[in-house]
Amino acid sequence: MSLDARDVVLRVRALRRVYTIGRNEIPALQGVDLDVRRGEMIAITGASGSGKSTLLNLLGCLDQPTSGTYELDGTRVDGLDANQLADVRNRRIGFVFQGFNLLARTSALDNVELPLLYDRSGARRDTRRLAASALEQVGLGDRMDHQPSELSGGQQQRVAIARALVTRPAILLADEPTGALDSRTTVEVMALFQELNDRGHTVLVVTHERDVARYSKRIVELRDGRILRDEAVRDRLRAGDPLPAEEVA
Repeated sequence: MSLDARDVVLRVRALRRVYTIGRNEIPALQGVDLDVRRGEMIAITGASGSGKSTLLNLLGCLDQPTSGTYELDGTRVDGLDANQLADVRNRRIGFVFQGFNLLARTSALDNVELPLLYDRSGARRDTRRLAASALEQVGLGDRMDHQPSELSGGQQQRVAIARALVTRPAILLADEPTGALDSRTTVEVMALFQELNDRGHTVLVVTHERDVARYSKRIVELRDGRILRDEAVRDRLRAGDPLPAEEVA
């Protein structure tokens, strides 16, 4: 059954990425088809070398496919030049990274405001207010003036999530967002992603941890650059549920 284009925030067809090293061609993605509906929360999983990082780089407009098509929020983005891709990344995609990627000697508020300062459209003028609102959304309204060194790992990741939200992107892309966190903080961060998803945000999480993936609504598993399975999550973990005992350190 085909989907109404208005319901799809991200669509790729026959997506391939081949790396050339000397005379050798190494296929990292081999014909991936994927639709992400508005309001979904999806986990991309797979073993090391499965292609999930390559897929994330393509979906995040950090790399270009060798072939195939990619539409984001109704716009065809494969084939755009570097400046156009930079605008897409800044305005339509919110990134959350494993290592937080915060400026060390800068307040939480300034870190969150940063993407707005790179918006060349000039559409968002009250950048301080928007940054403060994003921090309120992630529960850090009382930590706006704190630098990263004054925040816990979980709080730093919340700042990073606020920074991803501040441009009101079409999709949040989270790359191993719990990889640097302990089990308790992992649950708290995944609970926040679920809360944001419940508010209507589209979330795509890349993770190698099967139980972290169970906080999503749908799992897409890659193997050897292809989709091995794409199915709804059964026995979904909900906000506040601890990780299974064997995953707790």
